[in-house]
Amino acid sequence: MATDFRHGEFPRRGRDPLDGYLWLARVFDKARAAAGGTIFDYIYPCPMDRAVFDRWGITARMFDAALDTCQTDDEILAWIKARVPETRRDDANRWLLEEKAVNLDRQDAEEGAVPA
Repeated sequence: MATDFRHGEFPRRGRDPLDGYLWLARVFDKARAAAGGTIFDYIYPCPMDRAVFDRWGITARMFDAALDTCQTDDEILAWIKARVPETRRDDANRWLLEEKAVNLDRQDAEEGAVPA
């Protein structure tokens, strides 16, 4: 079931890792909401999503196709681990935490989360 952002729910934080993959939980929530028509005013794939995908070495189209078979965190994690080596994961994480920390802070503030 897709997360419904129309009633005050938010995607998970970009800093919250799924087995070491930052952004994965957030983009998974947004992709499922977009597919389910409940994304509200969020954008998927947004520029941050696309930049993380680029660093992972996948495309939004590939990620969208994964939604056909991946319904849980464990399933999307197995899917991503089969395609994204740890070096690419680490590069994406470093980019997020070093170059996009201001963006992550802004998202946390807008969504009422406590910054990491």
